[in-house]
Amino acid sequence: MFSNFLGKFSKDLGIDLGSYSTLVITKDKGIVTNEPSVVAINTRTDEVIAVGNEAAKMFGKTPQHIMAIRPLTNGVISDFEVTEKMLKHFIDKVHAENFTLIPRPRVVIGIPLDITEVEKKAVEDATKIAGAREILLVENSMLAAIGARLPVLDATSNMVVDIGGGTTEIAIISLGGVVTWKNLRLSSGQFDNDIVQYARDEFNMLIGNQVAEDIKKRIGSASPLPEELEMPMRGRDLVNGLPKEVMINDSQVREALTRSIINIIENIKTTLEMTPPELVSDIYEHGIVLTGGGSLLRNLDKEIAQATRIPVRIADDPTTCVVRGAGKILEDIEIYKSVFLPSASS
Repeated sequence: MFSNFLGKFSKDLGIDLGSYSTLVITKDKGIVTNEPSVVAINTRTDEVIAVGNEAAKMFGKTPQHIMAIRPLTNGVISDFEVTEKMLKHFIDKVHAENFTLIPRPRVVIGIPLDITEVEKKAVEDATKIAGAREILLVENSMLAAIGARLPVLDATSNMVVDIGGGTTEIAIISLGGVVTWKNLRLSSGQFDNDIVQYARDEFNMLIGNQVAEDIKKRIGSASPLPEELEMPMRGRDLVNGLPKEVMINDSQVREALTRSIINIIENIKTTLEMTPPELVSDIYEHGIVLTGGGSLLRNLDKEIAQATRIPVRIADDPTTCVVRGAGKILEDIEIYKSVFLPSASS
C-alpha cells in the first residue's frame, strides 16, 4: 500500500535495457535518457564512481582499482548487482527534478526472445530492487514493432529484424504475439569485432572497438558504393608495439563484414521458411522492417531485399524503436495488455 502511495508521485517509465546502451522514456517527456550501459566501480571501496556517459569515457583509461563494466551480455544480465545499481541511477535521475525522495514507478521493460526463466527473474529482481513497484515485461521485437508503428494487434503478419548492440532478433508478429522467431548472438557490436579482427589479420594491427565503430559508421557498407571511401585507421603495430596508421577503404571494410551480413540474411530466410504460408503472403505485401543501430549500415536493406525478394525498409529513427514502443504502451496499457509476458515470480 505504501508503495502504491509513493507510485502516485512517480513517473511510469519505459526502459530499453541494451548491452551497449540503455534508453529510458516517460509518457510526458519522451526519451529522457540515452546513455551507454556502462558502470565504473572502485574495487577497493565497492563504490559506483560513474554511470552511463561518464563511465564510458573511462574505458581503457582506468587504474587497476577502477573497473568500467558492461553488466549485460547478449541482451541478458551478466552482473546482477551492477545492473541493479545502473537501473537505480537512471530511475533516480528521471525523478530528481521532481524531488521524489523514494521513486516507485511502474516500468515497461524489454527482454530478449530466447530469455530463460532465470534470466527473466534476474531482470525483474534487478528492476524491483532499483525502485520499480510494478514491472511489465515485453519482448524486444514486439516493442520494436510497436515503436515502428506496425499494427501488431491485427490479424496480419509483420516481420521485424532488430539488429541491436548485443543480439539480432528476427520475428514474425501477428495478433499481439510472436509467431516465429530467431535470436542471433550477432549484432552491430559484432560488426565492430569483425573490423578489429580484419585489422589484426590483414595489417598486423591492434585497434580498439571505438576506432572500429567509427570506421563502420563512416565507410562501412553491405554492398559496393558509387564512389570509393577511405579513412585512416590508427592502432598499435603487433610486431614492434609502436603506434601505426594505415588507410582503409570501404571494400576492405565490406570484406570484413561479409560473413556477419550473410549470417543475418540466411537466418532471415530460415525464419521465413518456418513461417505459415498465410503469414508469408502478408510479409510479401507489407515487407520487412529493420530496426536497431545495425540497420543503419549502408545498403544493408538493399542486400536483404535482393536476397529475399521482399521489400525492406528501415524504421524511422531505428535506434530508439524499442524504447518508443515501451512509451507507446505507457500511453494506453489496457490496449496492449495482451503483449505482456507472465512474470517469472508468479
